[in-house]
Amino acid sequence: MVREWDPRTASSAEIASLLDTLNAVLAADLPQDPPWRESSLREYLAEVMPGERRISWVAQQEPASDGTSGAILGQVHVLLLGNIGVLEVLVHPAFRRNGLGRDLVLRAARRVYQEGFESIGVEVVGDTPAVAFYESLGFSREYVETRSVLDLSGVDWSELAGMSTEVAAGYQIQFHPGGPPDELMEAYARSKAEIRDIEDGELRPSSYDPQRLRDSLDCLHRRGMTPYIVLALHEQTGEVAGLTEVVVPAQHPTRADQYDTIVVQDHRGYGIDRAIKARMLLELRSAEPQLTEVQTWNAQANEAMLKVNAELGYQTDRDWCEYSVDVADLVHRLDAGR
Repeated sequence: MVREWDPRTASSAEIASLLDTLNAVLAADLPQDPPWRESSLREYLAEVMPGERRISWVAQQEPASDGTSGAILGQVHVLLLGNIGVLEVLVHPAFRRNGLGRDLVLRAARRVYQEGFESIGVEVVGDTPAVAFYESLGFSREYVETRSVLDLSGVDWSELAGMSTEVAAGYQIQFHPGGPPDELMEAYARSKAEIRDIEDGELRPSSYDPQRLRDSLDCLHRRGMTPYIVLALHEQTGEVAGLTEVVVPAQHPTRADQYDTIVVQDHRGYGIDRAIKARMLLELRSAEPQLTEVQTWNAQANEAMLKVNAELGYQTDRDWCEYSVDVADLVHRLDAGR
């Protein structure tokens, strides 16, 4: 039974069943990743940025004779933003290879097509069955990042403390849990605009204006994700010369997600990138003592940041790929194959 599904109104049993399927997928495809928890999972699935929409469907077993809800065997949601629908599909490993994944994709693709969107994109983790699945549906690889993971148990904290101070004179390194102060929001937005056409993939548009940044931070909090910001302030001009962002999700609080790390072009070569990332790790050690790992993603061409990550102790893990397909072609192809 496949039906449209709203996490806001879903029963607690359905949320728990979806979590079981999610963790079964992780155990099969990414066994070194920590299992997710139910904490704020409903909010994680429901909350979106202003102007964006998320539509979900689940594949669910028929209810039991006593009326108990059937287990959720698969789920698809599509985030509608700009002119693209961003897809995410889960199918329990025990129920793969029977057409369920294709059916879920078709449900989402038809809706995206009906609403006039031009393309569908999806993040695909390298060396998992998802690669062959999406390529068989006609998706093409557009962009590749490398994920790296830092095991905090192996960090030399005294060495890291030294790295955090190795920045040229004239810069002040600041730590801001929860997000930058409002008086720095405009300067913060200007620094984020540095990567508009350089490192961004298409599926995760960055925030480039102060209000969108505020909305983004509000959305993170609503989803149960705690942001931390370290920035380098240029003392002479008051401009944000560099920044790094980490989010600790309630859903997997032992592994943090590193978001953007940016050094503005005119301020490169002064040791800012390594210093702000080192300072972030030092702050997280006390702010989030349950953390055991930090994961980050970088474009393969970003050799400078990959070098900094290696110096901090990150180990490269897997490719993280963005695929896309023309939505009309996808719908026609899937309908023809039914």
